[in-house]
Amino acid sequence: MLLRTDPVGAFVDYPPIPVASAAGGPLAGLTLAVKDLYDVAGYPTGGGHPLRRDWSGGKPATAPVVQTLLDAGARFVGKTHTDEFAYSMNGENPHYGTPVNPRAPGRIPGGSSSGSAVAVAAGLADIALGTDTGGSIRLPASYCGLIGLRPTHGRIETAGLQPLARSFDTVGWFARDIDVYEAVARLLLPQPAIQPPITRLVVAADIASYMLGYAERRVFEDALQRLFRIIDIAGEVRVAPEGFDAWRPTFRTIQAYEAWSDHGAWITEHRPAFGEGVRQRFDWAEGVSNSEYEAALAMKAATQDRLSSLVGSGTALVFPTAPSVALPLGMAGEGLEAYRGRSISMLCSAGLSGLPQISMPIAEVEGLPFGISILGPGNSDMALLSLCRKALAQFAG
Repeated sequence: MLLRTDPVGAFVDYPPIPVASAAGGPLAGLTLAVKDLYDVAGYPTGGGHPLRRDWSGGKPATAPVVQTLLDAGARFVGKTHTDEFAYSMNGENPHYGTPVNPRAPGRIPGGSSSGSAVAVAAGLADIALGTDTGGSIRLPASYCGLIGLRPTHGRIETAGLQPLARSFDTVGWFARDIDVYEAVARLLLPQPAIQPPITRLVVAADIASYMLGYAERRVFEDALQRLFRIIDIAGEVRVAPEGFDAWRPTFRTIQAYEAWSDHGAWITEHRPAFGEGVRQRFDWAEGVSNSEYEAALAMKAATQDRLSSLVGSGTALVFPTAPSVALPLGMAGEGLEAYRGRSISMLCSAGLSGLPQISMPIAEVEGLPFGISILGPGNSDMALLSLCRKALAQFAG
């Protein structure tokens, strides 16, 4: 890294190789951290694993999305930690440790974009690139009290990015400040035909039902009351008529099949030592058949139709980002796996549909961050950011 100190363990310990950026531009004066899934010239792309880091070597070229920010004047300060191959939601890496969540000490930062979220939350970077496949922008944003948008799938180029599951992989970023966040969005998001503003929210009741406790439910209800001061909230809807017990396996099957398609040969040849959860997921991924994958893709298409019928013409869904505030460090076993299932149920709608979702840092439970999400129509990314700006102003008052 190119900083003097890293008290929260956000950055990978690569040698401090300077990376050129423009002297001026819309991001001039702002610092940039980059998740260690993106290629940066002169640096390995370790993907959260020391063997992958050694195998990767120094990359000859920088990923286009990173280069766009450098050309806009952002100053690169280092590459940040991620879960192994980005295949986890916790941010607890058995090889490199766990970045310290500065907003919730003693609790996980969320993954897999753990280092990027922590770098921004700790004030070590103004902008940090992450990725979102199953929630790796939205969940750390919720846990660390940051703005985090999963953009419309496919709107931002993913060249130079180590994949996990190409049907779901998206570029994302963190910032503390909405002005900074929108400045990045204007650079990275190609502008589609004019989209209407979001003027109406509907509560996704079945997603909200996965909240864990009374405190979370009370805070969510309070957030809805305050949001109602700036936007119409028109009732509730059940997002998944079949239940998320049907949607969740669809997401996991596609993710696993595509992860093994990209990484299976390398894993078979090199036999890397994974942490328990990631090892189990890759072991399962190896056995997912092509017919199971094709069936899951058909189910994915049905969920896209369902979600598209619920949003549009200025309407979006509102729900909590996560089941609770950040979990305590070191949870394991059945309890952690059950929580992971809840989280996937709450997060998979955006992945399956390809629609944009923003987690807004507008709520707290007993002093700990608790993100509130809005999922909008395709290409409504800037409209979501506009609504986030209004919500932040409302909740600051």
